[in-house]
Amino acid sequence: MTELEQALDSFDPGTRQNALRLLCERAKRDPTLRPPPKPILNLHCHTFYSYNAYGYSPSSFAWRARKAGLAAAGVVDFDVLDALEEFLDAGRLVGLKTCVSVETRVFVPEFATRVINSPGEPGIAYHMGVGFTSLPQSDTGKAFLDSMRRTVESRNRDLVARVNTFTRPVELDYDRDVLPLTPKGNATERHICEAYERKAAKAFPDKGALTAFWKEKLGDCPVDSAKLQALIRSKTMKRGGIGYVQPGQGSFPLMADMNRFVLESGAIPTLAWLDGTSDGEKAIKELFEVAKSTGAAALNIIPDRNYTPGVKDQKVKNLYAVIALAEQHHFPIIVGTEMKRAGQQVRGLLRDGGTCTAGAGLPERRAYRLWAFRVAAAESVGLPQRVGAKDVSDCRGEERVLRKTGPRLAAGQ
Repeated sequence: MTELEQALDSFDPGTRQNALRLLCERAKRDPTLRPPPKPILNLHCHTFYSYNAYGYSPSSFAWRARKAGLAAAGVVDFDVLDALEEFLDAGRLVGLKTCVSVETRVFVPEFATRVINSPGEPGIAYHMGVGFTSLPQSDTGKAFLDSMRRTVESRNRDLVARVNTFTRPVELDYDRDVLPLTPKGNATERHICEAYERKAAKAFPDKGALTAFWKEKLGDCPVDSAKLQALIRSKTMKRGGIGYVQPGQGSFPLMADMNRFVLESGAIPTLAWLDGTSDGEKAIKELFEVAKSTGAAALNIIPDRNYTPGVKDQKVKNLYAVIALAEQHHFPIIVGTEMKRAGQQVRGLLRDGGTCTAGAGLPERRAYRLWAFRVAAAESVGLPQRVGAKDVSDCRGEERVLRKTGPRLAAGQ
């Protein structure tokens, strides 16, 4: 079993397909591998097509989500839809309801002097398209998706060139050292950090020399690989680091252009919300109006670890305020979750009507409906099966956002 599950993360598509087929055959003989779905979901998991810390492929995440008893699961990769077809196919095979989204950064001209949800970067916003059921079919849609991939690669190559001047004698060759860490060439800063760690280990096989190198460059050398990579990233690629370049207009697509692409692809443009503490998010009414005027029609709250039920602090008040505004604009709400926690923190906040004045009139029934984007995750908590024009005012047509590939849940399951 372990070997087959490991094979799900192979970069070879054929190996993944074969492993998933064999696992599904075993699941037919062992019901514990496909437990009855519970009212738990995760609609925000990155795959190895952008970056996943565990190296999960779309097939791997689908299998693990179904094995864990999730009622629904969704993938969200940065700048690409490479996981789409594999994830939807895997969902059908394992009997899992699936959702595919994309995340990127955009420029918002109306907020050019104000930070939104990308720390220290005025005018730049993390933004999403939710509910893709197929790859873009139009020439403009394909061109936009290709442009996002090219922009990322160009930015990464320039970043590596700058960081190399700092890490000498450890220098990366982007094609030889970075791209092999990805299945389809969509590298991220985290891949680059992993490449630097590997290259340094080869350059300094002696552990003492390797430690001395990183301490000289970074001021420390954590033993834990994840911590070392995080330090490399923070010291060289983030604000103040030699590789960092302040983004602005032209660095990323306009929000309006991104929203147009999402709508043309039959998905839903989605505003991403952090915690309401930045200048941009403090102007929530203006931010909503700008986003809505360019096509946004839903709100994604990211991430739920920013909130703790019952804590009377400004972030919680901001959360209630943005929920109220989303209701006013008829924006469904997506709660970013982790598999084991499944959004319980934010869901708990939504149920707690006494924590803040802004949430005092929010009944538990509506809280459940807001939870998880009004998609069919568990009928037992009253989530409808389809999302379309009747639910999302600014979306064209009526597109299925969450594919019903698994069995319906019986009442109370």
